[in-house]
Amino acid sequence: MSITAQALDGLYGRSAAGVRARLERDGLGGWQDLADAETDSEGRISDWSDKRFERGLYRIRFDSDYYFVGLGLTAAYPEIIVTFRMHDETDAYQIQVMLSPYSYSTHFRIR
Repeated sequence: MSITAQALDGLYGRSAAGVRARLERDGLGGWQDLADAETDSEGRISDWSDKRFERGLYRIRFDSDYYFVGLGLTAAYPEIIVTFRMHDETDAYQIQVMLSPYSYSTHFRIR
């Protein structure tokens, strides 16, 4: 299994470059940090695509506050957490989030 992520800026209609994100896995006793990354110029995180993950419950914490403060704006949601379940060890999972200062939406795709 591999994971990729993408952040889009819904306010300006472009890729959201420079969004900090943390990948976590639900383990015994709580969430475990697996990796940190930042979106590239296309809003993508591909650092995690080369790693292999086991079945289980995962989440990505997108730091929307850091992103919008960098644009001189304030965000109602300082972080956006997308929690998802990985079922099959042969699939590739793509998580996409569209950010704006007062709303967000997510999209989940299995390849």
